[in-house]
Amino acid sequence: MASSVPLTRRHGIRVAAGAALTLPLAAGAATAHAVPAPADRPQPDPPDDGALRVMTFNLRYASDTPPHSWPERRPVTRALLRRARPHLLGTQEGLYGQLGDIADDLGRSRYDWIGTGRAGGSQDEFMAVFFDVRRLRPLAYDHFWLSDQPKLIGSATWGNTVIRMVTWIRFRDLVTGRELYHLNTHLDHRSQPSRERSAALITERLAGLEAGLPRLVTGDFNVPAHRNPVHDAMLAGGLTDTWDTAESRGTLYGTFHGYREPAPDGDRIDWILVSPSVRVRRTEINTFQLDGQYPSDHFPVEAVLEV
Repeated sequence: MASSVPLTRRHGIRVAAGAALTLPLAAGAATAHAVPAPADRPQPDPPDDGALRVMTFNLRYASDTPPHSWPERRPVTRALLRRARPHLLGTQEGLYGQLGDIADDLGRSRYDWIGTGRAGGSQDEFMAVFFDVRRLRPLAYDHFWLSDQPKLIGSATWGNTVIRMVTWIRFRDLVTGRELYHLNTHLDHRSQPSRERSAALITERLAGLEAGLPRLVTGDFNVPAHRNPVHDAMLAGGLTDTWDTAESRGTLYGTFHGYREPAPDGDRIDWILVSPSVRVRRTEINTFQLDGQYPSDHFPVEAVLEV
């Protein structure tokens, strides 16, 4: 297991994890944006009964290419996140400036984030984790790369041409007083051997964390649940799929939609996995859009948990 980095205070994380360059949590150049429309305004929080609202969301990296450029998608993303108000948000594909925009839109006094670029520092895509500072306090965190050299920034040795990595955090829940681990990842989109070896390494690292604390895993796994050995390996490693164990669930859609209409009974390639001890009250695939514009080419997946 990679060594963890102790944290001092919320905005004081500055020490690198292993050799990685860790970013200032509240940093990021944000572009100016218009006064929010009604759909953008933060919604009232649901009653706080101890449940933890978790989301996994492949953001689709920021681009300037219409009709799905980041300037066009940002207001929709802002509206989605302000409505959902997740306590814990595992993101994939976000670029540094894009993540700064999201931090601004969520409110930096309410949310913080941890991450590093997969090529190091602010370079390339992030597995950034956003968290509600009124609910969760990070105690330790680290990053590792999905390769034979997991401590080496930017390493990719399993046949994948795209760098793949994991960000994990140990949190204290400020409502319940309990602690938990959260891992966030994005597996390769082409190489099945890379995905299988990545699942094995993630399972190994999960087993090396402190026993007895719940694990939450979010990510874009790029394979359909229940129809690929990667899903089997993650469950065999001691996790459950929240879609399977939820007491109630929304309509099943394919989570990658490519800016097209939702496809009922499609492939779930974005998952929230948890320890068996975690109660899953509800899970759903959020198909939010505004005037035909989706926030990403993936739908976020949400779960309401009791940890």
